[in-house]
Formats: sequence, C-alpha cells, structure tokens
Amino acid sequence: MSTEAPEYEVVLFHSVSYALKAEKILKTKGISYKLIPVPRHISSDCGFCVRFPSHLHQEVAEALKDSVDYVVIIPL
Repeated sequence: MSTEAPEYEVVLFHSVSYALKAEKILKTKGISYKLIPVPRHISSDCGFCVRFPSHLHQEVAEALKDSVDYVVIIPL
C-alpha cells in the first residue's frame, strides 16, 4: 500500500451545470484545474468532474464554498 499523497483530487457534482459553474469560478480565481469525464471507478450523477492538483485542496474548497453545490471532493 502506497503512503504517498495523491497527486490529484476531483470534485463531483450533481449535474453538468454545477460542474460548468465551478469551472467558471476556478478560472476567474486563477486556480489550476481541468474539466474531465468522471472516471469509471467513481460513481456520480454527473458525467463531468473538476480535477485539480491535491496541494490546492483548501483553495478549491474555499472557492466553491457557498457558490456551487457539489457532492464530494475525493483523491484520484
């Protein structure tokens, strides 16, 4: 079992519109991210998620707090 921290995390959303709203917010704040299809091993109601470097977890969580409803932020 690896003890290394995950390189990326993803934010899962209830719908594509929430994912797109989150993308707009992160872009405006200059936070590094990528909109990607939800990986097959992860379950979600939405087909897209936002992937970002793990070291930006707090920054992403703060940017989306009270702005976009999301399901969860998890390591990838």
